[in-house]
Amino acid sequence: MSTRVATKSQSAPAKTQAAPTRRRVRLSARGVMLLVAVSLILLAAIAPARNLIEQRAQLAHLHQQAQELQQENDALQAQVTQLGDPTYLEKLARQCLGMVKPGEVAFVTIPRHGAPVPPDC
Repeated sequence: MSTRVATKSQSAPAKTQAAPTRRRVRLSARGVMLLVAVSLILLAAIAPARNLIEQRAQLAHLHQQAQELQQENDALQAQVTQLGDPTYLEKLARQCLGMVKPGEVAFVTIPRHGAPVPPDC
């Protein structure tokens, strides 16, 4: 038993010597002032950075909205061009309004069960 006690007593001081000692970090007055200055600068930069992010998101939304409006404008311009075509206007007058040229006879077919379905105009 004495050998065990002797090995434990020898190994115990070796562990305490091998363990690293913690050094406490001490700041000088200059270090504290620097830390305070950097903290204030970071704190002051939060609001402009947030505004920048919000403005970029708003700009992206406005670009998307402008693109959608441009597509709608293109579709409306195509419709204006189509409505300027006399043959298309005649087709619309005949199908949607039931108009005929002088001397023509208009026929309307009625389904057996129900009223006639008007065309989509």
